Amino acid sequence: MKIGLSSDGSNLSDSFASNFGRCTYFIVYDSTMEIEKEISTAYSNTAQNAAGGAGIQAAQSLLNKQVEAVIAPQMGPNAWNVFQGANIKVYTGIIGSIQENIDAFLAGTLKEMTGAHGTGPGRGQGMGRGMGRGMGRGMGRGQGRGRGN
Repeated sequence: MKIGLSSDGSNLSDSFASNFGRCTYFIVYDSTMEIEKEISTAYSNTAQNAAGGAGIQAAQSLLNKQVEAVIAPQMGPNAWNVFQGANIKVYTGIIGSIQENIDAFLAGTLKEMTGAHGTGPGRGQGMGRGMGRGMGRGMGRGQGRGRGN
């Protein structure tokens, strides 16, 4: 199975990137090889500095690498929709190295994402009524002596 991970570096010991669409590298790890021949390859994220649509471009680049799963700490709705349209499962990663995230995935301890960052329950726009009491007393003592003409 090919697993795509967002990374701050090009090695398995490097940090797991916190921003999917703007990460520096993508690591594609192939777990189908024999244990001693498991391979990983780093690819520069060409969408990293895109003015807009970085998430979509980043997701598409991983699809082009034929990944079957993606590990990311969070993901915007546009990238999420790309993976959902391709039936690719996205998993919430742990803070740590790329290798720690691969090990957690292979052990089955990562949680599958159920929605894009910012669209899950409790993250929408609140409909609060602003029940503050407005106790400001405006003690500025304005001393303006304007002589409007």
